[in-house]
Amino acid sequence: MMMAPARKEPDKETYSGRFALHFKKLREKAGLNALEFADSIGVAISTVYSWENASRAPNIGDLPKIAKALNLKKTRDLLPNE
Repeated sequence: MMMAPARKEPDKETYSGRFALHFKKLREKAGLNALEFADSIGVAISTVYSWENASRAPNIGDLPKIAKALNLKKTRDLLPNE
């Protein structure tokens, strides 16, 4: 049986890495697993994982629906504040 490679942690020194970590924390706080979240906003689970490992970032136009799915009051709450 072939095992999937271990997921690489995002680099906290980059903005994209901080966004990825913050996004994952928000998703988990909302009580959604990656598949539930992906289904709720109409993207593939691989897209969510790519956001969480900082290999891709969401399109700016998708940020409002992402914030809504995560029960955030403001879209800017998606952005890391560190």
